Amino acid sequence: MTLVRLWGIRGSLAAPGAETARYGGNTSCVEVRGERGTVLVLDAGTGLRRLGQTLAGRVQRVNLLLTHLHMDHIQGLGFFEPLYDPDVEVHIWGPSSTTLSLKARLNRYLSPPFFPVHLRDVPGLSVHELPREPFAVGEFLVASALVCHPGATVGYRIATHGSVFTYLPDHEPALGARRFPLEPEWTSGYGLARGADLLIHDGQYDNEEYEEHVGWGHSSLEQAIAFAKLAQVKRLAIFHHDPAHDDDQIDRLTSAAVSAARPDFPVVAGAEGDVFELRA
Repeated sequence: MTLVRLWGIRGSLAAPGAETARYGGNTSCVEVRGERGTVLVLDAGTGLRRLGQTLAGRVQRVNLLLTHLHMDHIQGLGFFEPLYDPDVEVHIWGPSSTTLSLKARLNRYLSPPFFPVHLRDVPGLSVHELPREPFAVGEFLVASALVCHPGATVGYRIATHGSVFTYLPDHEPALGARRFPLEPEWTSGYGLARGADLLIHDGQYDNEEYEEHVGWGHSSLEQAIAFAKLAQVKRLAIFHHDPAHDDDQIDRLTSAAVSAARPDFPVVAGAEGDVFELRA
């Protein structure tokens, strides 16, 4: 059995009268743990700090897969405890750029004046450009592909023991199309999501908000469900909530989108601490 745990979902506001947000306030970070102990971490948002505290002293290798280098996906990297443990190998994987290597781009963040520690001084760290073909990490087979989002951005398809998990946290497959979804072969991310047992997908906006943000690289909840239908997934977790939405708004918008689309698979609004089990 593979466990997928959400440590950061980009955040929401606390509902009026509540002290904390039920959905959580950290930015993107997801842990994938395999039956044989392989640990994958998807994105390095602020949720990475809390995840790192649970891994300290318990792992010898961590594989961190970055979808892209927007700040909300790398803010937690400098505060990841295993990064500074000389007994732990940390492997960072991410998309290539036409101008700079992944390591050079990460150096821009992990160096003064933005951060006091230089990336070159971190022990046991290896940085890898994503290969074109699927690659093995422990018991997982990892595939990546470019998706619709500003800058070099990828999504991931992670397969193991007869189950498939797809991670598309920042994704705009509709891209302003009047009719969506399009044919599968024309739809960004389809190959990654097809038939997945669990899809985590961007669902930042309602329909009206999306019309004001076409091209920003994010989806409406309705588009996320339509994409999941097209890909024939078995479960959908909505991710990347608009941080301007409070908990009650997320509840209401998700319920309305599900009622309108009537999908034949479960749809939930992802919250920090949620754990999904993937069985063969």
